[in-house]
Amino acid sequence: MPHQPKADELERAAHAVRSGELVAFPTETVYGLGADALNARACAKIFEAKNRPYFDPLIVHVASFEEACQLWSKLDPRAAQLAKHFWPGPLTIVLLKAVKIPDLVTAGLATVAVRVPAHPVALELLKHAQRPIAAPSANPFGYISPTTAEHVRTQLGAQVPVILDGGPCVVGVESTILDLSAPQARLLRPGGVPVEALEALIGPVVLAEEENRPEAPGQLPSHYAPRAKLILIDDAQLCAEKVSRRVGLLAFKDASKARGYASVEVLSKSGDLAEAAANLFAALRRLDAAGLEEIHAQAVPETGLGRAIMNRLKKAAGPR
Repeated sequence: MPHQPKADELERAAHAVRSGELVAFPTETVYGLGADALNARACAKIFEAKNRPYFDPLIVHVASFEEACQLWSKLDPRAAQLAKHFWPGPLTIVLLKAVKIPDLVTAGLATVAVRVPAHPVALELLKHAQRPIAAPSANPFGYISPTTAEHVRTQLGAQVPVILDGGPCVVGVESTILDLSAPQARLLRPGGVPVEALEALIGPVVLAEEENRPEAPGQLPSHYAPRAKLILIDDAQLCAEKVSRRVGLLAFKDASKARGYASVEVLSKSGDLAEAAANLFAALRRLDAAGLEEIHAQAVPETGLGRAIMNRLKKAAGPR
């Protein structure tokens, strides 16, 4: 059962949103740093607090599909079909935006990314605030995403007037982002809903090519990164590796063959990808707090949620 903030805490957070202030709040994926999505000045505070580049668009959170429709200029029948199956949940849908959405929120793009989060605290905040809330992850730009309120306090506490504690996030990786603004559905970011589940409903989904100017959050070459250098390794390297430096290991399910690592985190001893995804960011944070020179991350199978996990690990290992 998720931790439930008191009614006065929720109302204080809702008042902060209506007043143009920042609020950190839990979703089922990660903690978000939110502001009134229709207030450009309020949303500018998100970019300032995170040191986030203004060319990186934000996701807008709403309490229902009906509210989402008010933020799009044209509805696609595929969006209604997907929302019926996956909302509330970790799926973000991109369509042409309504005029009232500030350009700052979409980084000047003609589209806007919208989702309905599946966390009771997030939904209560949205209902109390009576505003759509733009919210990226509540962490400094490019660093490991937060999955507890304490992660937010440690990194951004002084810059966020209100932090709602809803307990640990159960999904642990960000939402899947699907662009439906053209006839061919495009996957902008793998996430909490596997692409296989999307294709079962709407047919083929193609992977969007990464560009210097992102169409959605998490598309830059380097993201989700710890301070220590992260290196991806396979099973053979794990067995052969003899580590003498101060190096940590992020293992998928079996670290018994690892030798000499200063610190080891196992994502799921049973090999469950959902458990591995839920543990990913917290495990990376613990390794990063151990004062390591490097982190070796074992690859996971790139099926289902494994695709989202590997996306985050590849970004974390990207050029700084």
